Amino acid sequence: MSDLSDALEPYTRHEKDAWAGVRKVQDDVTDAITAFAGSLSFVYIHVGWFAVWVLANVGAFGLSAFDTFPFGLLTLIVSLEAIFLSTFVMISQNRQAARADVRSELDFETNLRSEVWSVHIGRKLGLDPHEVEEHVQRLVAKTRTGLVDGSAEDVNPAVDS
Repeated sequence: MSDLSDALEPYTRHEKDAWAGVRKVQDDVTDAITAFAGSLSFVYIHVGWFAVWVLANVGAFGLSAFDTFPFGLLTLIVSLEAIFLSTFVMISQNRQAARADVRSELDFETNLRSEVWSVHIGRKLGLDPHEVEEHVQRLVAKTRTGLVDGSAEDVNPAVDS
């Protein structure tokens, strides 16, 4: 085991792998529909479609109207489309929330693993975990007041004020 990441590989989970196990074909279809519905192409197609529909039904092309003003059939079609599109958007949002939950769980596992490793390494180096924790608490308090600039001095306990 020459590399730590190789050694930890069997123990760590990756978001893409965890998420790929729960995705289905219908999820891909829903995402594709939602992505298209949120594009300008979708808007342009609808503007064209509505223009042709209205012009055809007011006699602009010399055809007899099949949906006279106030265009009840067009209203019905648009209403049904809105129902389905809002459902697809909600499904996508629910799935994004579920993916965020998976990501959060994996982040927690990673943070916990890092903390355990840090404690073990600290012990091997002879560091006092209580002293380190006190420094962390002071640093957290500083970050909440905006006094930390992200420099190396921020994590150096010798520079504590």
